[in-house]
Amino acid sequence: MSLEGKVAVVTGGASGIGRAISLQLARDGAAISVWDLDKIGAAETVAMITDAGGRAIACIGDAASAAEIAASAARTREELGAITILVNNAGITDFCPFQDITEASLERMLHINLMGPFMCTQAIIPDMLASGWGRIVNISSSSAQTGAPMMAHYSASKGGVIALTKTLAREFASKGITVNNIPPGFVDTPMLRKSPVDVEAQAASPASPMGRAGAPEDIAGACSYLVSDAAGYVTGLTLGVNGGRVMQ
Repeated sequence: MSLEGKVAVVTGGASGIGRAISLQLARDGAAISVWDLDKIGAAETVAMITDAGGRAIACIGDAASAAEIAASAARTREELGAITILVNNAGITDFCPFQDITEASLERMLHINLMGPFMCTQAIIPDMLASGWGRIVNISSSSAQTGAPMMAHYSASKGGVIALTKTLAREFASKGITVNNIPPGFVDTPMLRKSPVDVEAQAASPASPMGRAGAPEDIAGACSYLVSDAAGYVTGLTLGVNGGRVMQ
């Protein structure tokens, strides 16, 4: 699915799912702007793309800061061109009993996981409107679909992402812009490995029908489809990539 001539922004592209999406969209032909706070990881992603003959830049900044979003968007337009693909992937997670979740931790979770995609979309969608074509993919979470103990603040933030996706899909459907979201299930990433989750035990549990954890590349393949012309009549979709953990 060719993305030749397109410019894509991938937030949180320095590692894990964001890196896999960046590499896949670059293989599809898009120029990639990797947005992340991790300077070293972002540079590594860019090097992997350029070494393979693609075009990419790294924009180091906070994808939940209006000023830094504006600066990264301006640099991307200057060096790569108008942005018509946005993958809102950057986010954080946390495990905490509900009664111990503080106002500060809730605000931080909502600010990064929900306000970040909101503000990035506001900053970039004018390019899509001017082009009459755009693709937005929000990375949500299966935790928002099923609920998850010890993750009330996280699940709530990702539930907001799903609702935001549907609202934007309706608002911009007539403008040539599609907005969809992917709620990953149990995906083996550096962030998951740093959590208290026992990856091997979860992969072997009855909750994982395929008997394995997902790979970042599984999410990247779904994202590749959603940003392509092949998905031009698909909008407002929650495309679960979860090995059967959530069936709808």
